[in-house]
Amino acid sequence: MQLFRKEKIIENHSHTFACNPLFPSTTDHMAMTPSFSAPRSAMHALRLAPLASATGLMLMLCTPAHAQSSAPEPQVMGVQTVSVSRLGQTRAELAATVQVIDSEALNAQIQTGLNLKEALGHLVPGIDLGNQGRSGFGQNLRGRPMLVMVDGVSLNSSRGTARQLDAIDPFHIERIEVLSGASALYGGGATGGMVNIITKKAADAPSRFTSEVGMVSGLNASDDRQLRVAQSVSGGNETVQGRLGIAVQDNGRFFDPQGQAVRSDITQTDLQDTRSMDVMGNLQFNLGAGQSLDLSAQYYRNKFEGSSYLYAGPNFAGIYGQQPGLLEQREGFSSDVVPMTERAMFNANYHASDVLGGHDFYLQGFWRQEELDFAPFPDPRYVSASHQNTDVWGFKAALAKNIGDLSVRYGLDWDRENFDSSMTLFDRAQSMASGGLINRKIGTTGRYPDYRVDSKALFGQLDWKLSPRTTLSAGLRHQRMGLDVNDFVAATQQVYMALGMGQTADAVPGGSADYNVTLFNLGAHFKPMEGHSTWLNYAEGFELPDPGKYFGDGRYNLVGTHWQLVQGIDPSSAPLKGIKTRQVEWGWKGQQGPLNFQTALFYAWSDNSIELNRTTLLIDVLEKKRRNFGWEGSVNYALSRQWGIGGSWLLIQSQERKDGDWKRQGIDMASPSKLTLHTDYQQGSWQARVQATHQRTLRDDNQQAIKGFTTVDLLASTQLGKGRLSVGIQNLLDRKYLTTWSQRAAYIYGASATPETFAYYGRGRTFSVNYTVNY
Repeated sequence: MQLFRKEKIIENHSHTFACNPLFPSTTDHMAMTPSFSAPRSAMHALRLAPLASATGLMLMLCTPAHAQSSAPEPQVMGVQTVSVSRLGQTRAELAATVQVIDSEALNAQIQTGLNLKEALGHLVPGIDLGNQGRSGFGQNLRGRPMLVMVDGVSLNSSRGTARQLDAIDPFHIERIEVLSGASALYGGGATGGMVNIITKKAADAPSRFTSEVGMVSGLNASDDRQLRVAQSVSGGNETVQGRLGIAVQDNGRFFDPQGQAVRSDITQTDLQDTRSMDVMGNLQFNLGAGQSLDLSAQYYRNKFEGSSYLYAGPNFAGIYGQQPGLLEQREGFSSDVVPMTERAMFNANYHASDVLGGHDFYLQGFWRQEELDFAPFPDPRYVSASHQNTDVWGFKAALAKNIGDLSVRYGLDWDRENFDSSMTLFDRAQSMASGGLINRKIGTTGRYPDYRVDSKALFGQLDWKLSPRTTLSAGLRHQRMGLDVNDFVAATQQVYMALGMGQTADAVPGGSADYNVTLFNLGAHFKPMEGHSTWLNYAEGFELPDPGKYFGDGRYNLVGTHWQLVQGIDPSSAPLKGIKTRQVEWGWKGQQGPLNFQTALFYAWSDNSIELNRTTLLIDVLEKKRRNFGWEGSVNYALSRQWGIGGSWLLIQSQERKDGDWKRQGIDMASPSKLTLHTDYQQGSWQARVQATHQRTLRDDNQQAIKGFTTVDLLASTQLGKGRLSVGIQNLLDRKYLTTWSQRAAYIYGASATPETFAYYGRGRTFSVNYTVNY
């Protein structure tokens, strides 16, 4: 971890200044990796086969090497490019707000005990603060959903499970590029912006190893700890390079500032008492004649492994009997289904230069499969846990060419997503008698209708360097999506029949729906003076709301032993509307001596809005205008060679059009404003940072609120003779607060449940130590 530094960087042959990699500055440098955008089989051997092959080849490649210092020398880079703009684009000429977080800045946050969602919320002005659980529900980018990718492969699914950031261990991350605002080039899911996670690759060098060990604890009890171990090996020659890494983390219990165990999240599940494993391997082949092939594979799993859970009182009286005093975290949990995220992914990228009249040609094929298990949830009528499967595969092809002052990029995308789900029913009497601690399976029903989404698109991007100071850009994407939904008996009726209430039921009809959308973006980038640039940009994005949360529900009457469908939600009678978001942005970034800043004003709007039904927990898409507008930015200032200060902010307002007036959007979806401040100090090999993060109270026009809170963290590190030692203190002032998700969950699920059920307090003061060595 390096907290404060000065480097010389050449960006389009002009000198700029970069400091404080703990907080990504607007001039952080990175190498370009061409990036497109997009999946687990029944057999572990099949999942890990690509990794096993990579291991065998890497063992042949790797040769002994002497120990080397883990602190690389600063490098002077050429033109700075980022892959968020599709196939790479000079960042100094990109008409959009882009932030880059390197591995040092990211790991400095992670090593204090934060997860990836929390770290991004601290480091990126436009991203909401993340919760301490497994799900990223409600964590937006500029108040809208964000597209999350790993090396250009999308982790988003049409079924909005919000686990995109429960997908990769930071040990494998080289950097993260964040493009704020809607994006026409990437299509679905990027209405708020895009997060592209670039993984570590091997270099043309002898074998190199990295080892990491770490621990985080609040010193409250023996199970108050996080243990972490990671190892990688990489190496290669001019023809082939490879890297193989594995990271394992074991989480115990979390405790609040009063030393009380944080309650288990029975809704979206959390990261307490879990064990994660992330295995990632990649190979890069130089095929000669300007051709290259990159292969990568990953297997990730995070699973609940504990015995402590929320005790809901006899007959769930603590949740539904208005007796919150009965609620407590208690040992003795045993369930036939436990929360889990399991994902496998394969990605292949081929590149050829100087083809078809001087074009660069890129071809990507990808596959992603994931299985998600949720926690047993005590509905007043039954106890169940959801299981969901997603399988995605596809390809992307693109051509790029520079013609004088023009840069042209165009291509096509195609992908297919299959989704199915089920629901495990538990013995309700046993679950109620045990207060939700003992859950034994008695049957399985359907949870959401099965469906398939096919998407194909043509895209193009043109950049014209009008003068040394001015660049104009325009992009176009035409996307066609096909949605096929299977017939489905409503989940509630399936449960009733499993419990003996009725024997047969009408199915809600399935059907098909087609979506044709054309998106474009138009921007101008201007450099008014040395070290400064400004841009104006218009962009569009498209979002297909969650089909699983929309279709397959119906109103039934029980006639004898048959459930007769009275009215259902299907593609013919109630088509699902897509949501098109438009955004205008004006931004400025610059460096003047020790001052480095980036800021932007934005305004985004759409004609339709998603509304969550708090009783059924399903969604509806309403013809209700929605807008988000605000101001975001970051600033860093070097006071001296030892001291630096800085911060970032997001001031945002989300509104919906109701009865002819603009009203504040509900707290279930809206984003709060936030502010971060930090002070850095460096002396010799020691670096330290104190950072404070404040989330402002969010209120809507229904008198609901998410109360704000402030936390302070301390991060420090030093370079030892061999390796780097990092220490940290999270929530330094030991402030007690309810997390954002806790307060959202109380509103969303609190229609009939006791709000105290969802009192997930933030972790109290925790201490961390981490040691990393490269050799």
